[in-house]
Amino acid sequence: MKSSKRPLLRAAWLLLLPLCGLAQADWVQSSEALAVRPLPDNMQSQPQNPPTFTWSRHATLPPAYVIQVMQGGAVYKTFNATRNWYLPPKSFPAGSYTWRVRPSTSQEWSSPRNFVIGSNSQLFEVPENVTLRNTILNKARPRSLPSGTKLFSAWTAAMRTDRTPALNGLTGEVKYYMTGLKTVADSEWPLVPGAIRTAAVVAQAANIMTRVNPNARQLEGAALLYRLTGDKIYLDEAIRRGDQFAALNLTGPTSYANQDMASRVMAQSLIKAIDYLGTALVVNGDATRRNKWLSVVATRTNALYKDLSANGGRLDQYPYDSHAATSMAYLTLTSTLALGDIPDAQTWFDFAFRAFASSFSIWSGPEGGFANGTAYAEYEADFALQIWPALAQATGVNMFDKPWSRGFAQFLMHFVPPGQQTHVFGDGHETAPEYRFMKGFASRYATPQSAWYVKNLTRPDDVLTTLQSPYPMPVNSVTATATPPANAAYYPSIGWTAMHSNLADSGRTSLYFKSSAYGSFNHSHGDQNGFVLFSGGVPLLTETGWYDWYDSPLWNSWYRPSKSHNALTFDGGVGQNVDGYEEPLARNGRITAFSTTAAVDYVEGDATLAYAGLLKSAVRKIWYVRGTDTAVILDQFSSATPRVFEWNFHGYAPIVADAAGKISITNQSRKVCIVPLATTAQRFERRVGPPPQAGTYEDHGVFVKAAAATSGEFLTVLDVGCKNTAVKLDTSAGLRKVIVGTQTLTLPLPK
Repeated sequence: MKSSKRPLLRAAWLLLLPLCGLAQADWVQSSEALAVRPLPDNMQSQPQNPPTFTWSRHATLPPAYVIQVMQGGAVYKTFNATRNWYLPPKSFPAGSYTWRVRPSTSQEWSSPRNFVIGSNSQLFEVPENVTLRNTILNKARPRSLPSGTKLFSAWTAAMRTDRTPALNGLTGEVKYYMTGLKTVADSEWPLVPGAIRTAAVVAQAANIMTRVNPNARQLEGAALLYRLTGDKIYLDEAIRRGDQFAALNLTGPTSYANQDMASRVMAQSLIKAIDYLGTALVVNGDATRRNKWLSVVATRTNALYKDLSANGGRLDQYPYDSHAATSMAYLTLTSTLALGDIPDAQTWFDFAFRAFASSFSIWSGPEGGFANGTAYAEYEADFALQIWPALAQATGVNMFDKPWSRGFAQFLMHFVPPGQQTHVFGDGHETAPEYRFMKGFASRYATPQSAWYVKNLTRPDDVLTTLQSPYPMPVNSVTATATPPANAAYYPSIGWTAMHSNLADSGRTSLYFKSSAYGSFNHSHGDQNGFVLFSGGVPLLTETGWYDWYDSPLWNSWYRPSKSHNALTFDGGVGQNVDGYEEPLARNGRITAFSTTAAVDYVEGDATLAYAGLLKSAVRKIWYVRGTDTAVILDQFSSATPRVFEWNFHGYAPIVADAAGKISITNQSRKVCIVPLATTAQRFERRVGPPPQAGTYEDHGVFVKAAAATSGEFLTVLDVGCKNTAVKLDTSAGLRKVIVGTQTLTLPLPK
C-alpha cells in the first residue's frame, strides 16, 4: 500500500529551520508551527532562477499582495499576487537582492529578506497562466504526446530499432490483459467507510487501488497503441476499459470521498485516453460516449479541486501534506488535458498549474533527497513518469529541469544503486526496488551519471512511459564515458549519508546513515542515528518488520520504533519517542559532521532530541575505512537517570555467535562480523520480534551494558567479509586511537 488518507501532513517546514535560520518576527512569519515560512531568506544562493516567493497569510486575509524586489537599494521589480506565494515568469540577472511583501489593502510591509541569484542558479521559467493556456489550446491532440507522433509504419529505421522492443512489450501486455484482467465493478467493495479505520476497510481501500491501477494502465496502454498502430482491437479495448470507469457510481466506493487515490487515477486515465483517441470516440457524429467520459472526469476532478482549493488553497498556507501534494499533480495534468473540453478545467488549471510548478518536494530541500525513505521515493518517481512528460509536451514546462528533480536523480543513484535488494529507511524499506521507475526517471537526464545508472539497471524499461517519451531519450545523447556519482554523499536537508566502497563495483559495500530533521514524521521511523549495511546489494545489517498498513498495530508497536532498527535503546527496548502527529518533527536528529576522502568517510549524528528528554545526549560517529572495507562505530550517550543501554542490530539471516563469541551474519554468501571493542562490560543477547512477513526471515541481536549507568559508550567494528582485519585500540599518551589495518582513527575520549 503506497499511501493512506490521513490528517494534513503540513508541519515539515520546521525541519529546515536549523539550515536556513529564523526569519525576523513579522507578519509573514506565522506563529503557527504548521504554516508556510517566508522564503527566500538568509542570503541563500537560490538553486532555481527565478525563485518562488512564499510567506504566511496576513491576518486580514487580503484579496491580493504586493511583492517588491530590490537590488542595490533601488526597486528592481514589483509583482502582484492573489495568493501567498509568487513565481515570477522571468529569470533575474545574477546578483544580490532584497524582497518584502505587503497586503494590497495596507502599507504593512514585511521585514526585508535577502537572497542571491548566482551564476549556477538553474534557469526554470514558467509563463503566466494565460500564455500557458494558449500554448495548450493551440497544440493539436494528442497534446500529451510529443508533437508529430506518428504511426509505427512511419517510424524511421533508427526509431524502430530503439522503440520496437517497447512497442512489442506494450502490445503483449495489453493483449494479455484483454482477457486476463477483469473489469471493475462497484459490487466488489460492499463496505461503507466510517470514522474508524478498521483492518477490513483498509484492506478494501487497498483492494480498490489494486484493481483500479491495472485497469487504468490498460485503458491508457490500449489508447496509446491505437494511436501508434491504428489497429481497431486497441480502440475496442480502450472503449471497454473507459466504459467500465464511466459506469461506476460517482458517490460509491470509488468516489473521491471514499477512495480519493482511485478517483484521481480514473479521472486522469480517462482524460489521457480521450486525448489519445481524439475523434475515434465520436461515431457518425455521435459524441455520447466522449461526453459521458468527460462528465465523469469533470465530476471526479471537481471533487479533487474542491478539496485542494478549500480555504483559498489549503496547501498554500499549510503545504506539507504529502497526500494533497500528489493530488495537486493529478489535478494539474487533468486540467491541462481537459482545457477546451470541460468548462471548469480553466478554473482547475489556473488554480493548480503554477502552484505545482513553483514548488519542490516537501520531503527535502533543493538538493533532491527524500526524507520519507527510498520506497516512497520510488513512488514519487512513478508519479513523475505518469504526469511530468505529458505536462512538458502540452505546456513546454519540463519538471525534470527543476533543480530538485536533478538532485533527486542523484539521490536515487546513491541510495538505490544497481543490484540493491531492498529499500532503505521509512515505510516500505523491506520491499524490493522496482527499478523500472528509477531507470525511467534517470533516463530524462543527459549526464554521465545517468548513463551509468541506466546502463547498469538490467530491469527492462517501463514500456508505457517509454512510448510516451520524446525520441531519443535524453540519456541516449550522452557521448561521455558513463560514470557513477561520488562514492560518498551527504543530503543535508534530510540528514542522510551514503558511503560506498565503490559505486562502480556491483560487489560494493554500501553503508547508509540517517539522522534526520524530519524525525519519525509521517512515513519516517524512529531510527535517528540508525544505519543499514549492504554487501553486493545483499542486506546484512537491516531494518526489520514489514509495512502492512499505515498506523496499524504492527506499525506502531514494532515496525516504526527504534528497537526494530540498528539504533540505540535502553531498559528493554525503550527508544525514540514516535508518538503523536506533529510531535515527531521536534523529536528529530541532525548530522553534525560529514567528510569524505579516498581512504575514509566520516559522519556524526546527534539524535538526542529524538528521545524526547529521556536522554541528555545520544551521539553516533561512524568511520568507514574504504581500504579494508571496515566500519568503526562509536556511540556515546548520557542520561539524568541510570539506564541499561542497548546497541541493537538485525539481519535477514541468522545472527551466529560461535564458541569463541565471534558474532556474524551470513546472507546469500555475503558476510559481516560484528566485533565489539568494549570499554565497559557488556553482553550479547538475542531478542524476539513479531513474526516476520510470510516467506521471510529475521533475527535480532543486541549488545547490553552489564549495569545501569548515567553515561557510557559502545565501540563496535563491522568487518565486512569477516576478513579478520587487524583492529587495535590504543589509549596511550592520553589519546584514544583505533588502528584499522594501516589506517589510524583518532576517537574522542570517553565522557
